[in-house]
Amino acid sequence: MGMKPIPQATMIALTSEERRALEALAGSRKSEARMRDRARIVLLAALGMPSRAVAREVRCTPGTASKWRVRYARDRLAGLSETGDRGADPRYGAEHGQRILAMLDKPPPAGYSNWTARLLARQLVDIHEQYVWRFLRARKIDLSGRQSWCQSTDPDFVPKAADIVGLYMGPPDNAVVLSVDEKPSIQALERAQGYLKLANGRAMIGQSHDYQRNGTTTLFAALDVGTGQVTGRHYKRRRRLEFLDFMNRMVKQYQGKEIHVVLDNLSTHKPKRDLWLARHPNVHFHYTPTHTSWLNQIEIWFSILSGKSLNGGSFGSVPELVVHIDHFIASYNKDARPFVWTKSVVHQKRLKPCFAI
Repeated sequence: MGMKPIPQATMIALTSEERRALEALAGSRKSEARMRDRARIVLLAALGMPSRAVAREVRCTPGTASKWRVRYARDRLAGLSETGDRGADPRYGAEHGQRILAMLDKPPPAGYSNWTARLLARQLVDIHEQYVWRFLRARKIDLSGRQSWCQSTDPDFVPKAADIVGLYMGPPDNAVVLSVDEKPSIQALERAQGYLKLANGRAMIGQSHDYQRNGTTTLFAALDVGTGQVTGRHYKRRRRLEFLDFMNRMVKQYQGKEIHVVLDNLSTHKPKRDLWLARHPNVHFHYTPTHTSWLNQIEIWFSILSGKSLNGGSFGSVPELVVHIDHFIASYNKDARPFVWTKSVVHQKRLKPCFAI
């Protein structure tokens, strides 16, 4: 009394075609291991073995053996590749993602400078914070990352850029193309330096966090686009007077040649009435579009100067800094090579105004 009868195992009858297909699947080395196990379960069940005996033979749980036994009896061979319905229906859909993107285009709550997943979830109310993180990661949206940019809105971007790129890729015959700019307020910082030995045995160059300011210098530099040679001169200030003095030296250095000069739109380079340029008909100024000083090749060399000569240096005075830079220029010119400009078309890139688009 009170004992429940043991349920009978689902009976499976195989046709010859089904048996051959299952035997081929069970013996295949190219199919997945779980598919081979399912085929063996069905073959053993077709012999009349109970699910517990099948489980011992295949080395799985009785529930797994019973599951695929019942599944095959219902769906035949197609049932072996089905996984069935797993878990609940998705809680969030495409409309929730669109709401997250739309919220990112709005200013964050008062007192906050930028959005976080927690703030987004708080404002959206019905979307969990963890889903917000997953959604943002899937779309590679980094809320904490910051990148600065400078977008050119120059209406004459195309002709100005084409003019400069043309000078780089097809310079005029018997002419010199110079890329000219200034690196202002280079600081003579003095700080203690030496080698550090870390606890893990690693050794590296170190420098003190404290430093002393010993003044600044402004470097005017010209890069010969054809040869890669650099000419530099130091000044205390960055005015039209210093710029013209430097250009007079360039005219004298390349005396008798036609000179094309690539410049940015600094007011000292571009006065309303350029009397100096009128007195030098062999000199032609080519201005980059606004906010695109990266088109000026001298900026590439300034990056080299900072990375190889200035960063990490220690200078007790401005004259010491000036001599240091001059030595670097002399050393650089010994093996100078021109930069190879390969991009024939420069586009005026437009940024996306919002996330939701």
